[in-house]
Amino acid sequence: MTKKLLIILLILIVILITESVAVFYIMDKYEKMVEDPVQILNKYFSFIENGRYEKLCSLVELPENYTQEEFIARNKNIYEGIQAKNIEITILNVEDEWDRTKIKYKTSMDTSCGRIEFKNIAVLNLDKENHYKIAWSSNVIFPELEENYKVRVLNTEANRGSILDRHGAQLATQRRVYRVGVVPGKLTEDSLQQIITILNIPIETITKELTKEWVNKESFVPIKKLSLEENGLKEQLLQIPGVMIDSEFERVYPYGEITAHITGYVQNISSEELQTLQEKGYTANSLIGKDGLERVYEERLKGIDGKKIYIENSEGRLIKTIAEIPVQDGEDIKLTIDIDLQQRIYEQWKNDEGLFVAMNSKTGEILALISVPSYDVNKFIQGMTVDEWSTISNDTRDPMYARFLGKLCPGSTMKPLTGAIGLTSGKLKTKDVFYYYGLSWRKDSSWKENSITTLTRYSGPKNLRNGLIYSDNIYFAQATLQIGEETFREGLDKILFNQSIDVGFKTAKSQYSNTDTIQGEVTLANSGYGQGEMLVNPIHMASIYSAFVNDGHMIKPYIEYNENRDAEYLVISAFSKEAANEIKEGLIQAVENRYGTGHDVKIQGVTIAGKTGTAELKETKTSKGDTLGWFNCFIIDENVDNSLLFISMAKNQRPPYIKAKIKQIIQETYIWN
Repeated sequence: MTKKLLIILLILIVILITESVAVFYIMDKYEKMVEDPVQILNKYFSFIENGRYEKLCSLVELPENYTQEEFIARNKNIYEGIQAKNIEITILNVEDEWDRTKIKYKTSMDTSCGRIEFKNIAVLNLDKENHYKIAWSSNVIFPELEENYKVRVLNTEANRGSILDRHGAQLATQRRVYRVGVVPGKLTEDSLQQIITILNIPIETITKELTKEWVNKESFVPIKKLSLEENGLKEQLLQIPGVMIDSEFERVYPYGEITAHITGYVQNISSEELQTLQEKGYTANSLIGKDGLERVYEERLKGIDGKKIYIENSEGRLIKTIAEIPVQDGEDIKLTIDIDLQQRIYEQWKNDEGLFVAMNSKTGEILALISVPSYDVNKFIQGMTVDEWSTISNDTRDPMYARFLGKLCPGSTMKPLTGAIGLTSGKLKTKDVFYYYGLSWRKDSSWKENSITTLTRYSGPKNLRNGLIYSDNIYFAQATLQIGEETFREGLDKILFNQSIDVGFKTAKSQYSNTDTIQGEVTLANSGYGQGEMLVNPIHMASIYSAFVNDGHMIKPYIEYNENRDAEYLVISAFSKEAANEIKEGLIQAVENRYGTGHDVKIQGVTIAGKTGTAELKETKTSKGDTLGWFNCFIIDENVDNSLLFISMAKNQRPPYIKAKIKQIIQETYIWN
C-alpha cells in the first residue's frame, strides 16, 4: 500500500470516529433535554390537585382559538365544581414514537359524590424545543367531555323527616309557606313604609337584604315568611307596589308553643358547626336542629341530600352520569306524646310558670311534657322582629327554658321517697310512732334557732300513714334522722340521684346535696321532707313514683314510640314490694280521706293516689322568697295496662289551685274503653 493511500485511509478513519463521537454527544444531549412524558403527565395532575391551574399552561398545547384564560377557567370550574381532591393517576401503558407518546392511564379522585375512577388516554407531542406537551382538549378532564359540553352538578335536597305524635299528628314537618319579597326597582318610599308597618319589621332588616351583592333592580328579594293561614295579610301586602309573594316548602310546627320545648326548632347552620359537619354532607345553606328533639334526632331527621355529577351536551341532553348519590329523605320520628292530652294540659297551664309531666306508669311512655311560659318556635323559621326577640330574651321567666329537663326543690312530694327508703332499709317501720306537740319541733338545744314546722294538727298517731295523709313535716324530719344520713343517701343513690336520666332528652341530675354528703342534722331533717339542698328532676320523679305502681320497680321513661316495646325498668327493686305498696296505700288515703291533703282531687269511681308539695325558695329562714306548688299523682286501676301518672308544678301557686286543674284534666282524660 502506497504512502498516499495510507494517509487517505487514516483520514477516513478519523472522520468516522469524529462523526460517531458527535452522534453520541448529540444523542446524550437530546436525552438530557427531553423530559419523561410520564413525568409531564404526573406533574400536570399534581398542579390540578394543588389548585395551581396557571401552572398547567406550560405543560399543554391548546387547540386553536382556545386562550389560556379559557383553559384555566374550564379546569378550575370543573375540578372545583365537583370538589375534586386526592387525585391519583395509574399508568397502564406507554407507546413511544419518534416525536409523540401515547399514555393510557387510570384516574382516581374524591368528589362531592364520592370517589370515582375512569380510564383515559393522553397524547404528548414533542415540540421544536424538544419538550413534551400534552395535546390538550376537554377529553383530558373526562373522556366523554367535548368542547361544547358542560359538567353539571345537580343537588337534590332531602326532605327533613317529620316529628309525629303517637297517633301520627305532625308536630314538626315540611309545609308550604308564603315568602314575602320586594323588587327594588318597583319599590317606593311609601310602599316601603307600608311594608314596615304591616309586617312590623325594622327598616334595617329590609335594607340589609337589599344591599346584598347579588341584588339588582329586577331581583326578587325575600324579607319575611308567612304561614298559609295568614292569607289575609298576604292579600293586603300584594296591594303594595314592589311587593311580590311566592311560596316554598319550609319547616313548620303546627302546634307552635304547645310543643315548643319538645320539638325545639331548626335554623341555618353556623360557620362553626359547618366546619365540623361539612364531611357529613352539610352545606352553608343547610338547616340544623338547634334545640329539643330537632337537635336530639338531627342525624335521623336530616336525611342525605342527593347529588349527581354528569355531562350534558349543548342542547342540555344528558351524555353521561359520572357519579351519583341518590337522595334519602329523613326519617319520621314517632313519639309517645299524645297531642290531645298535651293540648288539654297546656290550656290549663299556659298562664302559669311551671311544668307538667304525664306518663304511663306501666309502660314508661311519656304522654305529655309541658313547660310554661312557652314560645312560638315558628318565629325562628319565619323571621322574628326585634321587638318579638326582645320580648322573649328579656322575659325573666325564661320561656325558652324546658323546665321538665331541669331540677327543682320538690317540697313535700319528697316524703313518699323518704318513707319508701326507710321501710326498704328496715330503719323505719310502719308501726313507728314519733311524738311532738304543736306545729313546731326541734331535736334539742343544739339546733339553736332551727326548728321544723308543719301546717296541720291531727289527733291520730304520728306514724307513716298519717304522715302521708296530713303531709306532716315533723314526722318525716324525725323519720329521716332515724333512718340516718348514710342509709338515706344510699337509698337515694339506688334510685339514681346524681345521675342523668336519658329518655330521648337528657335530664338534669337530681341531687340531695351540693356536696357528696348531707351536712348536719338540721339539713338531713329538712331533706326528708324535700327542703335542704334537695333538687329533683320531674321526669326522674315520675319514674320514682312509678315504683309505687310496679311493686317497687322504677319504670324506664321514654319518648320515642315503639308499638312492640316491652316495659323496661330503670331500677329493679328500687324499693321493696312491701314498702312500695305501703306508700301507695298512704297516697291513696291522702286523696280518699276527707282530711287528706289531696282530697280535693277525689273523683267518684276513680282511685287516685297523690301527694301535694310546697317548696320554699328563700335564702334565709326569715326572708321572703318564691314558692313552688306541686301535686304528683297516679291513677290505680288493676284491670288495665294503662295508668296515668302526673308530675305538676306551678310557681307561686298553692296546691289547691293546682289540684283543681289536675282534677279537671283527669276528668277529661280518664275514659277507658
